[in-house]
Amino acid sequence: MPDKINLAEKFSRIKEYWKPYIAGELNGQLVKLDKLKGGFVWHHHENEDEMFLVVKGRFRIEFRDKTAWLEEGEFIVVPRGVEHKPVADEEAWIVLFEPASTLNTGNVDNEFTLHKLEKV
Repeated sequence: MPDKINLAEKFSRIKEYWKPYIAGELNGQLVKLDKLKGGFVWHHHENEDEMFLVVKGRFRIEFRDKTAWLEEGEFIVVPRGVEHKPVADEEAWIVLFEPASTLNTGNVDNEFTLHKLEKV
């Protein structure tokens, strides 16, 4: 039998911002946990949609033509190809659901890019 996941316990292990960790896997998708604070990088994902679910706090996703604010308990799916930039003025905890092939910085390779994720 699989083990259950306690989100608060898993998030307590995360000490860095903008460094997603793998909390689970299903059907070629990863369930990732990440803590956000500050701004990320403008990017898009050519082949993957990306779902952001807010567990704690709030943050916004900036798009070129609008901004979407997400509060605790809300989620958004960013379609493939749509340029976006997540920003958290204060610490926010999020769960990401996305294909295992998804690179966290999409089409951009910079200091935030993680080619291999750790499990938490």
